Amino acid sequence: MSKFPHLRQDFAASIVVFLVAVPLCVGVAVASGVPAELGLVTGIVGGLVTGLLPGSSLQVSGPAAGLTVLVFEAVSEFGIAALGLIVLMAGLLQLAMGFLRIGRWFRAISVSVVEGMLCGIGLVIIAGQLYAAAGMKAPDTGLGKIAGLPGAFADALGSTKALASLAIGAGTIAVIVLWRKAPKKAQIVPGALAAVLLATVASLAVSLPVATVEVEGLLGVIQPPGAGAFGELASPAIWGTIIAFALIASAESLFSAGAVDRLHDGPRTQYDKEMIAQGGGNAVCGLFGALPMTAVIVRSSANVNAGAKTKASRVLHGVWLLLFAAALPSALALIPLPALAGILVHAGWKLIPFRQLAGLWPGQKGEALILVVTAASIVAVNMFEGVLIGLALAVIKTAWDASHLKTEVIDKGAGPIQVYLSGNATFLRLPKILDSLEALPQHRPIEVNLSGLHHLDHACRTALENWAQRHSAPDTEPVKVTTAEPVRATAP
Repeated sequence: MSKFPHLRQDFAASIVVFLVAVPLCVGVAVASGVPAELGLVTGIVGGLVTGLLPGSSLQVSGPAAGLTVLVFEAVSEFGIAALGLIVLMAGLLQLAMGFLRIGRWFRAISVSVVEGMLCGIGLVIIAGQLYAAAGMKAPDTGLGKIAGLPGAFADALGSTKALASLAIGAGTIAVIVLWRKAPKKAQIVPGALAAVLLATVASLAVSLPVATVEVEGLLGVIQPPGAGAFGELASPAIWGTIIAFALIASAESLFSAGAVDRLHDGPRTQYDKEMIAQGGGNAVCGLFGALPMTAVIVRSSANVNAGAKTKASRVLHGVWLLLFAAALPSALALIPLPALAGILVHAGWKLIPFRQLAGLWPGQKGEALILVVTAASIVAVNMFEGVLIGLALAVIKTAWDASHLKTEVIDKGAGPIQVYLSGNATFLRLPKILDSLEALPQHRPIEVNLSGLHHLDHACRTALENWAQRHSAPDTEPVKVTTAEPVRATAP
C-alpha cells in the first residue's frame, strides 16, 4: 500500500487552490494598503505552516477579504512597520485561546452577528474598491466611501483614464460572473484568475492608461518587527486592534471550518487544534511583517470540490505559491489594479448574506435586526466597535427571549381573583408583571400562583412582596402568594 494513497487527487487539488489563491492574495494585499508580495507571504505561511498543523484537514488558510478593512485601518493608524507586531501578538493570543480550549466557544457566537460582520465588511470593501476601480483615492471612513460614490462617479465620467480603468474593473467582474457558464474544460482555470489574465492581456494589447501592481521583490517587503516596535505595546489603542485581529480572524476561521465540514465526509474539525494552527500561522506571519491570515471559504471549497483528500493539497499549494513568488514576481507588475479591484468587489458582494437575511425576516425579525445593525455599525463606526455592538444586541435579545413570561388572570366573578405566572420572571419583564398586578381591583381577594415559574430573580421577588403588602384595601383579605418555593409575600 502506498504511503500517500491520495497523492494524485491532492496534487491536482493543490494546483486548483494555487490558481484561486494567487489573484486573491495579491488583491487583498493591495486593498489592505500593503505591498502585493505580503499577500503571497501570508498565503505561503497558510500552506506550509498552518497547512501542516492538525485541526481541519481540508480547510485552506491565507489572507482574507474579511480582514481587509481592519488591516487598512491598522496600517493607516499605526503604520505598516507596526503591522508585523500586531499580527504576531494576535497570533500569540490565538495560541493562548487554543491551549486554553476556548476555540469551541466561538461556535456559540450568534450567527447573525457573524453574518452582519461579513455584510458590513462586504459593503465597505465594495464601496472602497469602486474608487480603486476608477483609479481614485477612497475616503477614509465607511460612510465617507458610500456617501462619496455619486460624486466620484460623476468625476469618472469626465475622465478618459478613469473610464478606461472602470472598464477593466467592470470587465473583470463580468468575466468572473459569466465564467461559470463557460465550457467545463475552460473552467479548469478559476474564474478570478481567468479574469485577471484577460484584463492584463487587454490592457497590454491596447495600451490602456491604467495603474498596475507595484513590485518590490519578496525580500524587499519582509519587515520583521524590530526591538523598538515592541514599545508600541504600551499604547492601549494598539491592544484594541490586536484583540480585534485575534477575535475576528478566529471567528471567521472557525465558522469557515463548520461550513467546510458540511462539504465533505472526511475527519471533522477539532476546533481548539484549529485555533492553535491559526495562531501559529499568524505568529509566523507577524515575524515576517505580513498580512494576518484566516481560513478562507473560497479556497477551502475549491480544495474540496477539486477532490482533495488530505492536508497534502493545502501544503502543496503553499509550495506553488512560494515557487511563484520566488521565480515570477515580475509577472505581478503586469496586473492592472482595477482588475484586482473587480475581484474584490465580487468577493465583497459574496460576503453580503442576501439569502440568509431574506430567510430570517419572516420568522426571526430580531435576528435579522441584529444582522442589519451589526453591518450598519461596521460601516458607520469601525470593524471592532461594530462587532461589539452586534454582540451586545445578541446578548440583550437572548436575555429577553430567556425571560419569556406568561400571565393568566382568572376572575369567576365571585371568590378570589386567581393570577398564574409561568416562565421566567426576571427584571426585564418586571414592568409587564407590575402593570398586570396593579390593574387588579383592590377590594377583591387575590391569589397569585408562582408555581409555574422556572426562575424568579431577586428584583421580581422583592417587587412582588412590596406589591402584595400594599395592594389590598384595609377591609379586604391580604394578597395570598403561593409558590413551589415559599416566599414572604402576604401582608403581616
